[in-house]
Amino acid sequence: MHSDKSNILYLFLICLLTLGGCKVSAPVHQPVAAKMPDSFSQRAGADSVSIGYMSWKEFFADQYLTNLIDTALSNNPDVLIAIQRVERARAGILARKGALLPSLDVVAKAGVEKFGDYTMNGVGNYDTNLSENISGDRRIPTPTPDYFLGLSSSWEIDIWGKLRNQKKAAYLHFLASEKGRYLVKTALVAQVASAYYELLGLDYELEIIRQNIQLQQKAVELVEVQKMAGRVTQLAVQQFSAQLLNTKSLEAQVQQKIVATTNKLNLLMGRYPQTIARGNPLMEQALPQTIQAGIPSGMLRRRPDIRQAELSLAASKADIDAAKAAYFPSLTISPYLGFNSFNAAMLFNPASIAYGLLGGLTAPLLNRKRVKSVYNQRVSVSKEAFYEYQKAILAGFSETVTSLESIENYRRVTELKEQQVDVLRQAASTANDLFVAGFATYLEVVTAQRNVLEAELQLTATKKQQFLSIIDLYRALGGGWE
Repeated sequence: MHSDKSNILYLFLICLLTLGGCKVSAPVHQPVAAKMPDSFSQRAGADSVSIGYMSWKEFFADQYLTNLIDTALSNNPDVLIAIQRVERARAGILARKGALLPSLDVVAKAGVEKFGDYTMNGVGNYDTNLSENISGDRRIPTPTPDYFLGLSSSWEIDIWGKLRNQKKAAYLHFLASEKGRYLVKTALVAQVASAYYELLGLDYELEIIRQNIQLQQKAVELVEVQKMAGRVTQLAVQQFSAQLLNTKSLEAQVQQKIVATTNKLNLLMGRYPQTIARGNPLMEQALPQTIQAGIPSGMLRRRPDIRQAELSLAASKADIDAAKAAYFPSLTISPYLGFNSFNAAMLFNPASIAYGLLGGLTAPLLNRKRVKSVYNQRVSVSKEAFYEYQKAILAGFSETVTSLESIENYRRVTELKEQQVDVLRQAASTANDLFVAGFATYLEVVTAQRNVLEAELQLTATKKQQFLSIIDLYRALGGGWE
């Protein structure tokens, strides 16, 4: 009777401890996402197809540029690193899949042990050897060897879905890494295209500067002749010469920028510095006739950073479910089958076959704080992933609107700058004629020439910015990762 009461009390304590380890934290409440506008702007409309769906081979008409992009996508170090991140995430899926299946190991072990004479095993072995039922080959030697060769397995039964959620999280992290690779490709396409048009812009600036150097060189020669004729002073010669020297210094600065931009492009393509082949000059490059942004929901589906953040958020929720399941008892079954003997010569005797099965429940008790800390970390990571998702959406919407407005504004600026350049060129020609006729001062001529040069450089920069704004919009809408 006393023994039965003890057994009941023992079972009650086991159940109490097990249930105590099953207590979980309060449910996680995610913040609510803000509603996204229906369109980017009135100018963009709400029913057009986004240019983000166009392949970069179709979007960029310059064959030289598409060749550079193709090389960069094959050799760029960041792309190659992103590919390895995807492979690492893929390996994580295999590891989580394997956790759902029983492990099976081949075990071969040997050992020897000497039991003390005044121990249970020592006395038991000694007494056993005196039994008439024990033959010579079954007598236990001292020290006692132990040989085992067979199979051992362990299988955790996924009762609460912990392993399944871990597998789900690994798969979502894999998908997120794929989107991360697309994000690298999108950024790379935009970087190569931007650097290419930067290079075309610098080429055109250099051509403008060199044309102005020739004109200013002729002006210096003319004013020197007029000085010899007594029509102007040495001050006029010095002013024209100073302007010429300043323009030559601009030439050297632009040449250095060309070197730096060329090397930047080569770095993006994963190769050492070399000459970059160019297509038509900047002013002859064609701008897209229509710019379509589509609707914000299309951007959500296209932008790799938003899709990556969305998948990371889903993975974090699966991680929370797996961490929550760690509070509950886990059931593990551990069978084994093999040959076991203390006599090596008899190891493969059919009588040496041994097998066993062990099943057990384990639940956290004294280590519940560690389990809780992991759970709290997963909750924090999930909230962080949510805010990263919101941040990616806001950034995508803002970048798209900024690029749309930039394209239109720089188009207007370009038109006005073209008119300004025409007017200033006429003014410079008029100033030269008046100076030769003696009706204008050399300062007016110098000022007119400087204004033309500045306006032409500003026009080049504005034209280049038009292309950069279109590239930014293409990237903002998620284009370039196919």
